[in-house]
Amino acid sequence: MKNFKGEKLTDIQKIVTQNDGTEPPFQNPYWNEKREGVYVDIIDGTPLFTSKDKFDSGCGWPSFSKPIDAKNNPQDSENLEFKNDDKFGMSRVEVRSKKADSHLGHVFEDGPKESGGLRYCINSASIKFIPKEDLEKEGYGELLRFFVENG
Repeated sequence: MKNFKGEKLTDIQKIVTQNDGTEPPFQNPYWNEKREGVYVDIIDGTPLFTSKDKFDSGCGWPSFSKPIDAKNNPQDSENLEFKNDDKFGMSRVEVRSKKADSHLGHVFEDGPKESGGLRYCINSASIKFIPKEDLEKEGYGELLRFFVENG
């Protein structure tokens, strides 16, 4: 399987996105990413999250308080869908990309209260980070609005 850039998925990207896997905590490229930018679906390139909503939850995976397209409710997204996940003896809510139907991670209710209280715990293997300075050249110039005052 290939990603939105036509590149072959790595083994971990296939395991996570296609087989509902999880990558190891603290051993993935974006858990500690601090630059400004946008995170898109590795499969189809749909914008999912911005660095503006990323926070350090201490869990070892990228954590976000809301999706990029959330309006009033941090669980309101046209790009994500949510499914109950009772695997491994836990009751969780899985986060999947709506268009590509790939597994992204899970959402928990232990996020920052001031941002709605949710923590989207997302596998780095399911997303691609596009730095703010590369948004235009990568075809995401319209998303620069998230990085201007009142954006």
